Amino acid sequence: MSTTDTSDTRQRGANEPDGTPGEADNDTSGGLGEAGAQLSTAPREESPEAPLGGPRLGVIGWIRWFWRQLTSMRVALILLFLLSLGAIPGSLIPQNSANEMKVQTFKDAHETLTPIYEKLQLFDVYSSVWFSAIYILLFVSLIGCIVPRTWQFVGQLRGRPPGAPKRLTRLPAYTTWRTEADPEQVREAALGLLKSRRFRAHTVGDAVAAEKGYLREAGNLIFHVSLIVMLVAFAWGQLLKAEGGRLIVEGGGFSNTITAYDDFKSGSWFGMDDLPPFSFTLDKFTGTYERGGPEHGASRTFEAAVTYSEPGGPEKKDVIRVNQPLKVAGAKAYLISHGYAPVITVRDGRGKVVMSKSVPLLPIDNNITSTGAVKVMDGYRDKDGKREQLGFQAFFVPTFAGAGKGTMMSQFPALDFPVMALTGFHGDLRVDSGLPQNVYQLDTSKMKQFEVKGGTGKAQRLLPGETMTLPNGAGSVTFEKEIKEWASFQITEQPGQGLALTGALAAIAGLAGSLFIQRRRVWVRAVRGADGVTVVEMAGLGRSESARLPEELGELAATIHAQAPAVPEAEATAESTEAAEASDAEAAKPGTSKQTAKPDAVKPDAVTSASAKPAAPEAAAPAASASDAGKAAPAASTPAPSEPDVPDSASTTAEAAAEPAEAGEADK
Repeated sequence: MSTTDTSDTRQRGANEPDGTPGEADNDTSGGLGEAGAQLSTAPREESPEAPLGGPRLGVIGWIRWFWRQLTSMRVALILLFLLSLGAIPGSLIPQNSANEMKVQTFKDAHETLTPIYEKLQLFDVYSSVWFSAIYILLFVSLIGCIVPRTWQFVGQLRGRPPGAPKRLTRLPAYTTWRTEADPEQVREAALGLLKSRRFRAHTVGDAVAAEKGYLREAGNLIFHVSLIVMLVAFAWGQLLKAEGGRLIVEGGGFSNTITAYDDFKSGSWFGMDDLPPFSFTLDKFTGTYERGGPEHGASRTFEAAVTYSEPGGPEKKDVIRVNQPLKVAGAKAYLISHGYAPVITVRDGRGKVVMSKSVPLLPIDNNITSTGAVKVMDGYRDKDGKREQLGFQAFFVPTFAGAGKGTMMSQFPALDFPVMALTGFHGDLRVDSGLPQNVYQLDTSKMKQFEVKGGTGKAQRLLPGETMTLPNGAGSVTFEKEIKEWASFQITEQPGQGLALTGALAAIAGLAGSLFIQRRRVWVRAVRGADGVTVVEMAGLGRSESARLPEELGELAATIHAQAPAVPEAEATAESTEAAEASDAEAAKPGTSKQTAKPDAVKPDAVTSASAKPAAPEAAAPAASASDAGKAAPAASTPAPSEPDVPDSASTTAEAAAEPAEAGEADK
């Protein structure tokens, strides 16, 4: 190769007067000039500045790539799955937003896990940074996915069903027959029938194109929009919510102000002036329990009779039950718990009443065994006239088993045999220390305990109406016969609940529509053959797998067949024979090729599905043109092989052009 190139170069240099040996040596084009240089196989020297590994994405390219990934359906499903996973610890681990006491109990019991959980914000899952990030990304992903699909769906609604493909036998459901009716009459009957069946139909050329099932995509969009509505409602409710608890004894009342709550929490955007003004009074609480059988002691009735009013409005009465809250001024008051509040009277050494009130006690089991504290902070003086504070630890059982019959625990939730044990202290309750105290607990660090006669020497059991005398003339404590009940209410104001419910119902409806509505297309072609007989072809295509498509097509074909009945078989055979003889005569002429196919009259109920039957030879396919259709009617008993995605009429031109040649090969 090198010898040939060298000799050729030397010869060219000798023949060219202006050529120089240096120019001849540098020319590797083989004497072809610039065109030869392009054909050279010599390696090219690449510039060292050329980038390696293909084009690089700039800032805009990376942003576009990230947006496409975020708005993809795959990422949306991943985010939805992560959101579901993130809600699991919020359900298993106590949350500060629900019950701070349970959170503190969990921390005390799990000292090793507590620091880890606090760093991961597992005690405040729904307001944590990572949960909010997943929530916001899912929100953006859904919006980015819905907007383009909505515009695409609007375009589909404004458009018309596509025209019929050239070869209807390739479709999953297909049938054909021959009739004496005019093609226009058949197409008109098909158009009217499809429109009466709520198909969007129109005539395109020699066929009627129809489509149905647009609500499938509409249901899909409604489902995704409903998810966004639910996310918005959830965020709205969390930012503007307000909820608090209040324990009310029978006869006591509540006014919806921030100072009236025992505990109160609100969203970031909630203002204290947004509390709706209203008030209510607990008239009576009623609780009944099962007294026999395997459910002994189980609750049967929890009812709180209340009287409520709004500013400037009349007083109204209502009954609050479990899961049946009081709805007033846009807020809801839920009944969440109840217990007993014994009436206790405390007298000093001179017999003066320094306190007489009902004291709510908190239950510690299902039989309402209760504990609490009685605090006398002001008005008490000992026998020497010295001011002092008293405190009593109370242990109450509504149904006592009796002395010597086990521990002092309640045997039944109702007030069958109430007994209360009191342990007294005197000194400083430390209520003025500036530190918050639990009203149901007693701080005895600066107090001394009374030693009483009877009982254990430290505590004394009392029946309703009995009195415990304090030693050294310190006074007395009376357990009055009146025992009131209390109820605990949770007052909530959370906007967006109606919107969230609407979104949930719409999501269910949209999901049902996207799952059960099938989108499908139907084409009816009617052309006149060479023998003057009209050939009718019907085919259907589903956008998804549907077992009802052949059945539906059969019903439509039967209806059209009633208006355009098939030609009798004997007549059809005679006409087909004449057409075949005429075709043979034409083929016998010089320069004419012979191409025949046996006609076959098929009933309209012979609808076939390509997925259910084996494919027929290619020779069974119908002719592409109207004249060919008259020569060879398509066989409906066995359609040709079907394809998953059938192209429209514009994309089947090449197949239609190749069809006569294939039919000729089959005839050979």
